[in-house]
Amino acid sequence: MTNLIFDFDGTLHNTIKIYAPAFRKAYLYLVEQKLASSRQWTEEEIRQWIGYSSKDMWNKFMPGLSEQQKEKCSQIIGCEMLTAFDAGQAQLFAGVPLMLADLKDQGYRLIFLSNCKIAYMQACQKTFSLPTYFADFYCTEQFGFAPKVEIYKDIADKYGDKNIVIGDRYADMEVAIINQLPAIGCRYGYGNDQELTCATITIDTPKQIIIAIKQIS
Repeated sequence: MTNLIFDFDGTLHNTIKIYAPAFRKAYLYLVEQKLASSRQWTEEEIRQWIGYSSKDMWNKFMPGLSEQQKEKCSQIIGCEMLTAFDAGQAQLFAGVPLMLADLKDQGYRLIFLSNCKIAYMQACQKTFSLPTYFADFYCTEQFGFAPKVEIYKDIADKYGDKNIVIGDRYADMEVAIINQLPAIGCRYGYGNDQELTCATITIDTPKQIIIAIKQIS
């Protein structure tokens, strides 16, 4: 059986819809605490941070913040996004549920691998009925915020190495590169073209994932 290792944010989930307001609220907190200068953030600027673990995001975005303030901002974003889930504001990309159902019906094993926190993963599972499609779930907080390439070792130990990686950021492609796996790069997500140069194939919509899998299997 071939395993499909799916990233979630930017690959299946149109995350910017709920991440952008959450990011702006966290930044406003920093402004109010006189830890940052007031400014407006566009979605284009914000989207670059989607796909990082919360730890890596704040270390890259504002490395000079204290660890306490980084954690506070991470909590603000996390709480705001969970509230957005409860309010029904989170959205998958068009066609994703049908695509996932089709792949499962074709006999693929779907595995969730995300740089997210446990509470966020659980909200995704509940909101989008993900256990209907996915056989297993892995997120970075379960592994002490380890990178995906390290978490993959646990997946391979459990399910073998007949895997295809599907994602929109270099963290996904790195799993494929280091483990010599085929990879599908999702250009519609939040990474840039340079991050996906090592993908076996790139696609422009989630609906193309099925075709891409058949081409590289």
